Amino acid sequence: MGFATSEPVMPIALKMLIAGGFGVGKTTMVGSVSEVAPLETEETISEVSRGVDDLFGVEAKSTTTVAMDFGRITLDKGMVLYLFGTPGQDRFWFMWDDLASGVLGAVVLADTRRLEDSFASIDYFESRRIPFAVAVNCFDGRCGSTADDVKAALDLDAGTPVILCDVRHRESSKKVLLKVLEAARAQAAGLQTSTGGF
Repeated sequence: MGFATSEPVMPIALKMLIAGGFGVGKTTMVGSVSEVAPLETEETISEVSRGVDDLFGVEAKSTTTVAMDFGRITLDKGMVLYLFGTPGQDRFWFMWDDLASGVLGAVVLADTRRLEDSFASIDYFESRRIPFAVAVNCFDGRCGSTADDVKAALDLDAGTPVILCDVRHRESSKKVLLKVLEAARAQAAGLQTSTGGF
């Protein structure tokens, strides 16, 4: 008489990017939600950088990401998200194609004081048909705009989610990630319908 054994279930590994302008909270978001100690490539902002990087709205910022941030979150026993935070300055954009390889979807973090800093990320994901959600980081619990205001200002497609959040808090960041998964699922379903299946 044999004993029934259950093979361990290997979770599905999914990759997601956290993008947005300089100083918008990408490193903070990865750190708040990651279940492992996040890998950060933070370096001190030098006097030379101060002449290049626009510190408006983030004058107290003393470090910046120079390569990427990395974290991991298990959503359930069958799904693990690997999070890659992109550098915000345009001089590091040459890395984006490598970071975006094999990505399921993306978060574009936005600051209502500097919405124009979101345009490059939005253009990048739209042009590559990568599903994304815009997450408006409400600093100190203050936002100043509604999700509809931001959607109109950024001229987003109707199906692009906009979420108000505070990336310092795990549950708030997790809700954003789940919205991206929903957007990716909706896009995949739309592709299946338009092509009659894969």
